[in-house]
Amino acid sequence: MEKHITAVGALHIGMGILGVIIGRAVFAILSTTALISRDAEAYFVLTTIGTIAIIFTLVVSIPGIIGGIALFKHKNWGRILILIISALDLLNLPFGTALGVYSIWVLVQDETAKMFTEKTD
Repeated sequence: MEKHITAVGALHIGMGILGVIIGRAVFAILSTTALISRDAEAYFVLTTIGTIAIIFTLVVSIPGIIGGIALFKHKNWGRILILIISALDLLNLPFGTALGVYSIWVLVQDETAKMFTEKTD
């Protein structure tokens, strides 16, 4: 089960990093488009949307990265955090759903729960 826990942690860290990269890319694309347009109103609208997009992706991605790191350290709160994130990931078709199902399956096993309660925070 240790390999599955490591895989879940790595996958959540990877998805979190991917989310941050995508958020930065969207911001860069919108900001560049705003600069190219040379229109003050377009600049304001596109940079505002880009800023909202990057803030949203950071808010969504950073807990997954933190939870993945906590899983590597066998922190029980990290297990709970990843379970919550995994439940939300079920709505993110198709990759989030697959990650959510796999993560929930791994983290609700009795063997996994014992591993996290033996190693207390």
